Amino acid sequence: MKLYKSIFGMVHLCGVNPVERALEEIKIYENEGLQGIIVENYHGTIEDVIEVLQNVNTKLEIGVNILPNEYSTAFTISNLYNAKFIQLDYISGKYGKNTTLDEADYLSYRNRHSNISVFGGVWPKYYVPAAGSNLENDLKNAMTLCDAIVVTGAGTGKETPIDKIKSFRNIIGDFPLIIGAGLNAENISQMEYADGAIVGSCFKPNTTSDMVDAKLVSKFMKNLK
Repeated sequence: MKLYKSIFGMVHLCGVNPVERALEEIKIYENEGLQGIIVENYHGTIEDVIEVLQNVNTKLEIGVNILPNEYSTAFTISNLYNAKFIQLDYISGKYGKNTTLDEADYLSYRNRHSNISVFGGVWPKYYVPAAGSNLENDLKNAMTLCDAIVVTGAGTGKETPIDKIKSFRNIIGDFPLIIGAGLNAENISQMEYADGAIVGSCFKPNTTSDMVDAKLVSKFMKNLK
């Protein structure tokens, strides 16, 4: 998948009818000129993700994120419903005492689904690198395992520190880099150092459980252009 300042709108699956709302939000994203969407079981279920993919009708690139880091399910669903990419919280590195990617198992799925791109996080939100971790080593390993690296800050909706973005860019060179959290209409200049971004929280008035507001999406995209 080629990236050039691509914006992917997050679909959090909220509301009384999360699938119906998701389809409405996807229409907003398409109307406002985004390049793609990521359907994620953040508030909803895997069944909700599948139902959205079964019913969506869009020209946008469709991605899937099955939390927490369920690459096997994400690859399988994406293959069944023609999604183009998956997102993983982490693709490289060790977190805590024993949270790490089973690379052999992951690669068995990736090799079977080589048509599906992978956006993978390194030192991501909500995960603390294990003692002795080395960012350069983890990033270089990630470059062998995915198609784009995702950089985030401390949490959902929280700005990714510009120094962290720059350090990722300095290490990975021209390898695709995606800002995965906290980008908004005010700090959009961060895109100078990235090839794309995953955006969700700033498109909602207050919390991730709110409906996407078309006016907020429009403001963001105008600032980007």
